[in-house]
Amino acid sequence: MRRVHSMPFGAEITSDGVRFALWAPTAREVSLVLDGTERPLAADREGWYRHVSREARPGSRYGYRIDGNLVVPDPASRFQPDDVHGLSLFVDPRSYEWLDTAWMGRLWEDTVLYEVHVGTATPEGTYAGLMSRLDSLRDLGVTAIELMPIGEFPGRRNWGYDGVLPYAPDAAYGSPEDLKRLVERAHELGLMVFLDVVYNHFGPSGNYLHAYAKTFFTERHPTPWGAGINVDGEGSRTVRDFFFHNALYWLEEYHIDGLRFDAVHAITDDGKPHFIEELANRIRHAIPDRHIHLVLENEANQARWLHRDENRKPKLHTAQWADDIHNSWHVLLTGENEGYYEDYADKPLQHLARALAEGFAYQGDPSPHKDGVIRGEPSGHLPPSAFVAFLQNHDQVGNRAFGERLSHLIPPERLALAHAIFLLSPQIPLLFMGEEWAASTPFQFFVDFESDPDLAKAVRDGRRGEFKRFKAFTDPEMSQKIPDPTDRKTFERSRIDWTEADRSPHREALSRTRHLLDLRRTEIVPLLKSEYRGSHYAISPEKVLDVAWNFSKGTLSLTANFGDSTIGKHANADVRVLWSSPGVDVSEEDHQLPPWSAIVRKGISA
Repeated sequence: MRRVHSMPFGAEITSDGVRFALWAPTAREVSLVLDGTERPLAADREGWYRHVSREARPGSRYGYRIDGNLVVPDPASRFQPDDVHGLSLFVDPRSYEWLDTAWMGRLWEDTVLYEVHVGTATPEGTYAGLMSRLDSLRDLGVTAIELMPIGEFPGRRNWGYDGVLPYAPDAAYGSPEDLKRLVERAHELGLMVFLDVVYNHFGPSGNYLHAYAKTFFTERHPTPWGAGINVDGEGSRTVRDFFFHNALYWLEEYHIDGLRFDAVHAITDDGKPHFIEELANRIRHAIPDRHIHLVLENEANQARWLHRDENRKPKLHTAQWADDIHNSWHVLLTGENEGYYEDYADKPLQHLARALAEGFAYQGDPSPHKDGVIRGEPSGHLPPSAFVAFLQNHDQVGNRAFGERLSHLIPPERLALAHAIFLLSPQIPLLFMGEEWAASTPFQFFVDFESDPDLAKAVRDGRRGEFKRFKAFTDPEMSQKIPDPTDRKTFERSRIDWTEADRSPHREALSRTRHLLDLRRTEIVPLLKSEYRGSHYAISPEKVLDVAWNFSKGTLSLTANFGDSTIGKHANADVRVLWSSPGVDVSEEDHQLPPWSAIVRKGISA
């Protein structure tokens, strides 16, 4: 099977030859540069420059000369072998023969996500290197890998959030065919593949859109990265379509199963339908016959995008990253209360209880961190599967000054408790690469701006400057100890070491994770596939948390003691224990829960 996503952008094979198309509404003149030749192009009334060539072939190098001077790559380039400033390479997607013709995806309720950064997930740092690890992830109980952004970024190393050519899988990791082989191998093993995509900004180096499509951006909606993406002003139809086609391109041409949309709260749209709504509708309409999962990162906690239809299917987006669950856990476990953790510092257990039971802790409540701004919408009507839960991810590890994992910050017993509750709760779990064995390596912030020393210095200084508001870094000497993000050693330190998973204590942590995921598959997932009937929670004065989630096939309940004293709890004869902390005797009718221990139970069908 050949898979091609047809779109008005970029270079595409037609019956008459290769069609090149560039939207450059603010350019005075544009020429196509193709394999050393140059051809002036004429614009239509909407600012499109098009040309059909019979000379172009797969492997041809091309770009566009803007206003007689600057030569730029294709913003919809399918491959950039010479990085973001080089010419684009014409790729014929029909040259890859797909064999996974029977793959239709998997149900969302089956999902156990594993977030990976391709460059640091293996010694090779490539798609091929990651492919060699898929068997072990499948055997662990993972059902989906989620790739951090891979759109072409400047240099050879980057988290991916500085990408500027979102259609081109970064050449540092391999070829487009290598990525397709990774996806195909995952499907062969029953694994889904998700991709993190960034539609709220472009990186600071290699974004040439300002040179010929100034209307791609708008000063009306400023963002932390500069002018906002113009999704609601003059010319916004083309801008919106650029991103909508990008989503469909990954889902269709690369047979990706799901997308995670980065920081959609930074996409401001004053029009209707909202960008977020139209994005989901376009995808749902275009691909109705596969399991496609759409996940938001949305600090605004807008439940409106997550509603279900009468068949319990998502109307628009499938789920949202549950930052409230993570943040509550983090404050409860570490006692940290600076930055955005300020919102959870006053009563972390209450925030955790509400988030576990209802998805959002902030549901129209004032945010202390944002000076009282109201945040969130009611979410208790949504099923737990509308939320992706995690104890760690690239943000909450990598955005720390030294990139410490949670295993570096708290005792292993408390980490094991949180890990068990996290994996056996009914939200969709996400593991960050290496978390399953409590990897010893950090994950630090790194970039490669060697071609632009001024930008590299600005990033280096900015990274250290952003921590000055934290008490630990008010001392300039301490601030200077923050790893240099432009230093290759920072990147190398972040590469996980798979061999340590065979050594104690990592071996034992891996065994616990495997056991918990097996319990989840056999005991929790069947509940999630039935009708959700609501939840309730309570917290005692002794800091004992009780949460119950009710489904048509039964009830899942959690009792956890976060206090300082042992508490007695009476067991209901209609429930059985799925998991309990070490030292909790579940053979007795009345359980004794020591401090920082828990029991997870499952009740009979209602």
